[in-house]
Amino acid sequence: MLDQKQIDRLKDALVAERERLALEIAEYELDGQETLSDVSGENNYRDHMADQGSATFARELDMTLEGSARDMLASVDAALVRVDEGRYGVCTRCGKEIQPERLDAVPAAELCIACKEWEESR
Repeated sequence: MLDQKQIDRLKDALVAERERLALEIAEYELDGQETLSDVSGENNYRDHMADQGSATFARELDMTLEGSARDMLASVDAALVRVDEGRYGVCTRCGKEIQPERLDAVPAAELCIACKEWEESR
């Protein structure tokens, strides 16, 4: 089982990751406040169709990346709740200890390696 020093170190890593993700999401939100005409390429200069397509693709990519960042933020928040409730480092599926090496690699992990492999094989 994890000792308090390990938990504190991993909690610090989770808090730092949460701050990084929050900043990343804020940047995506700021970029997303562009007007529809800017995104679609419809402006007074009548951009080439390829430029309009590139702008649309870039915005869709940003939306996908923002969604991934939001999902990761939710995982980090859930891990911080588990830390506060004393359930951190315990697999949410089988109840066994999550290996410390796994938590070092993925501090927000909620499944042990065996359960994660099972989940991915489905």
